[in-house]
Amino acid sequence: QVQIVESGGGLVQPGGSLRVSCTASRSIFSAYDVAWYRQAPGKQRELVAGITTYGATNYADSVKGRFTISRDNAKNTVYLQMNDLKPEDTAVYYCNRPFSFIAWGQGTQVTVSS
Repeated sequence: QVQIVESGGGLVQPGGSLRVSCTASRSIFSAYDVAWYRQAPGKQRELVAGITTYGATNYADSVKGRFTISRDNAKNTVYLQMNDLKPEDTAVYYCNRPFSFIAWGQGTQVTVSS
C-alpha cells in the first residue's frame, strides 16, 4: 500500500519560516500534479498550493508571495517553503494528488504563535 508521510511541522513565531516535506513510499508523484492542503480546527480542508508535472505552480491567495511549492521527483518528495508565517496559517498540513487522490497521510502540525 502506498503511503504518504508529511514532516517538518512545528511551533514557530509570527514572521518565522518552516519547510514541510511530503514523501511517498514509492514513486507515485512524478507523473502527477501534487498539492499541499491544510486543515485548521473546525474548518474544512483547503488547497494551499499545487505544482504540475512540468513545475508550474499555483497558490491560494492567502499564501501567495509567502509560500513556495517545489518537487524532487528523484526523491519522491514535494516541499512547501513557508515564510512570513501568520497565526492564521496554523493548521495540519497534508499533501496529495489533486486529480488522482490516494490515501491521506497523517499530516504535519504547523503552529504559528508567539
